[in-house]
Amino acid sequence: MAPTPVQQRKRTLIKGAAAALGAATFAPQLLANNAPVRIGYTMARTGPWTGGAQTSQEPNYLLWAEQQNAAGGLDVQGVRRRIELISSDDQSNVETVVRTYEKLMGSDKVDLVLPPWGSGANFAVAPLANRYGYPFLAPTALSKKLVDLKLPYFFLLLQQPAAMIGALVELLKSQGAKTAAVIYVDDLFGLENYAALKEAVKGSGIRLVEEKSYPGNTQDLSPVLRAIKDKNPDAFIGLSYPPDTILASKQSKEVGFNPKFYYASVGTAFPLYKNVMTPAGAEGVMGMGSWNSKTSPGAKAYFDAHVASQKKEPDRWASGAAWAGLEILTNAVKSAGLDRKAIRDFVANNTHQTIIGEIKFNGSENVGTPGTVGQWQKGEFEVVWPPARATAKLIAKPKW
Repeated sequence: MAPTPVQQRKRTLIKGAAAALGAATFAPQLLANNAPVRIGYTMARTGPWTGGAQTSQEPNYLLWAEQQNAAGGLDVQGVRRRIELISSDDQSNVETVVRTYEKLMGSDKVDLVLPPWGSGANFAVAPLANRYGYPFLAPTALSKKLVDLKLPYFFLLLQQPAAMIGALVELLKSQGAKTAAVIYVDDLFGLENYAALKEAVKGSGIRLVEEKSYPGNTQDLSPVLRAIKDKNPDAFIGLSYPPDTILASKQSKEVGFNPKFYYASVGTAFPLYKNVMTPAGAEGVMGMGSWNSKTSPGAKAYFDAHVASQKKEPDRWASGAAWAGLEILTNAVKSAGLDRKAIRDFVANNTHQTIIGEIKFNGSENVGTPGTVGQWQKGEFEVVWPPARATAKLIAKPKW
């Protein structure tokens, strides 16, 4: 029997009510799918960490968000969602770093976090991130102590002290160096790299003729450099931060200290170093570095995009690691969505192809990228060791 007009109207009303109920039920999910991905971090915009942070790290975060949003947003398991960066100036203060990440992860409950700058800040905040279950892919932390913490959510992208210093010692051995002098900043970075150097020179035939620590934010290294000059070592090794690296280089020039091999880091791989020392003054100086635009087609594309967007060159060490970490995070979110445990598992259990080459993790440590040495040559920071990764051959350093 066909329904009467009244019955037909009742059925239509019931269907309409059901549709409205369905729309109300699914609206939160639809809104969630379209909501931005909230990503939090702190970064030094003032204080002594600023030079490193604004060269190696924050410009890469900004470029990544810009590129992802230009493509419609971050691919979250097939759904494009815009990135919303929630950031603040940590003023180069560890307490501020910890307090801010506690808020981002604890009360703000952002979807993801990006790491702060530097070994000390990461060391302070890594246990907190692990407790809240936020994956951390740190591009500017260099510390075996961080590896030894065995934090499952924490990953260090840079090659660690044993690998980097081991590469330097192997290069010096290959060139017949017999003596070296070292200065190192008296903090976690300096102490760990100095310890790695002491271990690496054992049985190498290289003797350390001077070993000096110095406090952070030092304003004068000339007395130490004059004393080292008198001992005439084949190699000078500065385990230093960017301001100290530039200070040591300027004052070495002033006192006429011209060893055969001059190695200083961190900061040698920064374009700032070349600009301050001038290309001629930087020529032949070595330091920590692992890539340049010749490393891979992806590295060239990244380099060009960075210059176009940020109006400055990336550095040739940690910037590459920062971008590689963002590549890994992008792929992890595409595969695992915003499930942070699944992201962690993706990072930990896969080998990742990046602009700087293959990256894979053993616990927190990147064991896929070998230790490397870079050297300024004709305005480019070339990778000169190991030979398999080299973009140019080592040159003799001219006098300052």
